[in-house]
Amino acid sequence: MPFVRSNSVDLCYETFGDPADPTMLLVMGLGEQLITWPDGFCAALAARGFHVVRFDNRDIGLSTWLDHLGDVDLPALFAGDPSSARYGLSDLAADTIGLIEALGVRRAHLVGVSMGGMIAQLVAAERPDLVASLASISSTTGDRSVGQPTLDDVSVLMPRPDADHEAAIAADVALYRLIGSPGFATSEEERVASAAAKVRRAYHPAGTARQFAAIVTAADRTPRLRTLSVPTVVVHGEADRMVDVSGGRATAAAVPDAELVLIAGMGHDLPEGVWDRIVDAVATNAARA
Repeated sequence: MPFVRSNSVDLCYETFGDPADPTMLLVMGLGEQLITWPDGFCAALAARGFHVVRFDNRDIGLSTWLDHLGDVDLPALFAGDPSSARYGLSDLAADTIGLIEALGVRRAHLVGVSMGGMIAQLVAAERPDLVASLASISSTTGDRSVGQPTLDDVSVLMPRPDADHEAAIAADVALYRLIGSPGFATSEEERVASAAAKVRRAYHPAGTARQFAAIVTAADRTPRLRTLSVPTVVVHGEADRMVDVSGGRATAAAVPDAELVLIAGMGHDLPEGVWDRIVDAVATNAARA
């Protein structure tokens, strides 16, 4: 896979479709690699006339790991002490901006899921000249009164540093049983295959912890979202236990003229049953640009 140098890190990326088509950049969420964007979903966007780019954020997948920065003190972070955070969402946004520029793209359609939605929101606020449209999926504004998990224990989001491959796969499967979409069937075999592909490609718990700290320490983006003038669609599952649907509602309310698309039965994943709905919402919003 190709790499680009951006903001002092090397970002691994992959493309679908015709490079002559408008670029649609997919930004993934916490601890997830570019392959968490399903191939079929990316192909469906390409079939709608976009050159689709998916990439690994810093500290995850095949992009630069930042272990030299040190580990996050997770117990302290969960207790409200943010002092061990090693970088912020603004750094991940700067990485994304650098990627767009390195690819030679004049303006990109941004599609972000979960943490990726937060990053895409910041990119749109900081560099509106680079953004043709914005799609924020399963994400929130940073306002702590909305979008909070309804899980009993959010520590299940953190992969174990000492886990072997089998344990890491089992933990990922168990996580998506909790946060996946109850209204759209995903077989156990599909969950295991997805988890195994991620663990085989790159397993980096320390990077997930540093990304999590960046989310926890981020400021409320609501005032900045109110300044956006880019065509925006907000997609959220009504059964999302990881980022409550109130986060999506608040995002759509903050961005002027944003469209809100709520999907019954959708959780915090991208099951095949929701692809058509999301692809149509994203492509229709991009056409507004």
